[in-house]
Amino acid sequence: QVQLVESGGGLVQAGGSLRLSCAASGRTFSNIGLGWFRQAPGKEREFVAAVGWNGGDLKYADSVNGRFTISRDNARKTVLLQMNSLKPEDTAVYYCAASYQVRPRVSSADFKSWGQGTQVTVSS
Repeated sequence: QVQLVESGGGLVQAGGSLRLSCAASGRTFSNIGLGWFRQAPGKEREFVAAVGWNGGDLKYADSVNGRFTISRDNARKTVLLQMNSLKPEDTAVYYCAASYQVRPRVSSADFKSWGQGTQVTVSS
């Protein structure tokens, strides 16, 4: 399986931007789907964005569509989440995950490997 490590979280004011990065190690990276999820205090983990094996098949949650962009670099074994126009309701721990399926998935049950998470806090 692949091991995942997120970075790039932090504190930002509403309207600002952050870029999360997830570095992978272990098994072959280029033929698996990847995604980002988040979990706010007292809430269930929710889907944010996902990308298929070739980077061209993307899915987004309605709440972030148009503000967040997911991308992947198979040569560097990384997946990125560019977050713009951040809102206080985007505050959460963000997790990178691998689904081992070539098409992007949106259910957390389809993801078998998870990173440790990185905190994103958006102040109003």
